[in-house]
Amino acid sequence: MAPNSEQDLLLPQEEVHLIKNQIDFLIGEELAVALGFDGWLLNIEVDIDVEQIPNLKEFISHLTQTMHSSVPGSLVIWYDSVTIGGFVSYQNQLNEQNKPFFDICDGIFTNYWWQEDYPEKSAEVAGDRKFDVYMGIDVFGRGTYGGGGWDTNVALDVIVKSDVSAALFAPGWVYETNQPPDFQTAQNRWWGLVEQSMGNVVQKYPSALPFYSNFDQGRGSHISVDGVQVSSTQWNNISSQTFQPFVEYADGSTLKTIDVLVDFTEASFGGGGNLTFRGTLEADATFSTRLFLGQLLMDSLPVHFTYSVKSEGNSQLGLSLIFSSETEGEKTLLIASWGTNRFSSKFSDVIVPHRLTKLNDASGWAVLEFTIAMNGYTLTEINAICYNDPPPVEYLAVLGHIKISTSNTPTVFPPSTSWIVEGQDIEWGDSQGSKTVSLKISWKLKDGKNPPYQAYNIYVEKQSIRAPRTQLEGEVEYIGVAHVEAFYVSQLAIPSGTSSLKFMIQVCDVDGGSQKLEDAPYFQLNV
Repeated sequence: MAPNSEQDLLLPQEEVHLIKNQIDFLIGEELAVALGFDGWLLNIEVDIDVEQIPNLKEFISHLTQTMHSSVPGSLVIWYDSVTIGGFVSYQNQLNEQNKPFFDICDGIFTNYWWQEDYPEKSAEVAGDRKFDVYMGIDVFGRGTYGGGGWDTNVALDVIVKSDVSAALFAPGWVYETNQPPDFQTAQNRWWGLVEQSMGNVVQKYPSALPFYSNFDQGRGSHISVDGVQVSSTQWNNISSQTFQPFVEYADGSTLKTIDVLVDFTEASFGGGGNLTFRGTLEADATFSTRLFLGQLLMDSLPVHFTYSVKSEGNSQLGLSLIFSSETEGEKTLLIASWGTNRFSSKFSDVIVPHRLTKLNDASGWAVLEFTIAMNGYTLTEINAICYNDPPPVEYLAVLGHIKISTSNTPTVFPPSTSWIVEGQDIEWGDSQGSKTVSLKISWKLKDGKNPPYQAYNIYVEKQSIRAPRTQLEGEVEYIGVAHVEAFYVSQLAIPSGTSSLKFMIQVCDVDGGSQKLEDAPYFQLNV
């Protein structure tokens, strides 16, 4: 029956809020699962009717519980804005005005205007949850204790002394204020100051297999796939970032023969970044630097390591792996291709890896692998070892990626026939006399399962029929990467004589493996 009055369309206020909360729970949970969120920061900077505070608390509590269930390890953090009385009133610490919200979620991000004794007071209020208090620091220095910027560590030192946590707001200050001498150097220097204060807090990875890093920071001036450059344009996509190495900043007063940095100019093996080692190395000298701290327990299965290296002259780059065992103690392995005799007395064992690429490979990358069995040990550290053989003065080597897995066989990807690929919202246009097309491409497995893949590289082949032959011809062009099962193509230029466009979706696994393009799912669009 149709409603006979406006009153029939209304629900009691309590039911309206309950329904809205249920919708918000669902949206928050589904977004986090679909897009890989680590959690939610709840920042409500408007006054709320005090009668609605119970609904707000219900929302926070339920969102926290559903996030923990759907995304293990996720966090829901409350921002220090609205108080329990419903007013926007920044407390700049944890106290009785905001603690009721703190009690039902994973932590609080305090406002930035705190005084020197606020971290200690917050720790007292938090009790055994003091590390769930994140004292806010505005790197731009707007009211922040210590002034932010290059003095951010002044506030960090107070936070560490008080045994609470820190929340850094707007570390983009380094870039946005164009700090000298250049962004990369200033960025490393600034985070080096942070590390000096918070150095006792270092995330330990790898902690689970497979482990993969190509040192990509989600930006660059080129993109490579399996050692081959597929794009030479500037790009940014934070979702492409992989695990970052521990790169210690050293100022001019530190004697250091080799500079180590995540670089965007040298060739990359995958994505847009790499780890570059550049400097000088005298005869018989070596240089070692830590890359990753781990907590990876080895079981009875062999573990396979793969890594890629590109170097100039006789510059050599090896890996040092440190394992520990409660019963057997510490064991250090060196992985090196050449000149290993000098290391025999310094390591528990020296392993010469097997080379997967041909010596005359055009890309210049040497892809190396080895297998070890360390049952009962825990991998605690991965280091890089630089040396020369024989030793010239100049040194340059690039580390492209590191992969650790329990299998050395390539991933078997579903064939193109296993996918449903669709093109939607197709719009034809014209730009500077050239025909263009914009469209959304989406794909899914026919069996309805959620694809377990890390990323999808998107290519297009602009096909044409060249008389008098009848077959299609075209060059494959990389156009982007997706981290969900959809990609939007915006105003793609179409050369004259093009008869069709073949959009190919190259499936990529969590360990860096990628599907052959000839086997990839695709969408064909006639022009």
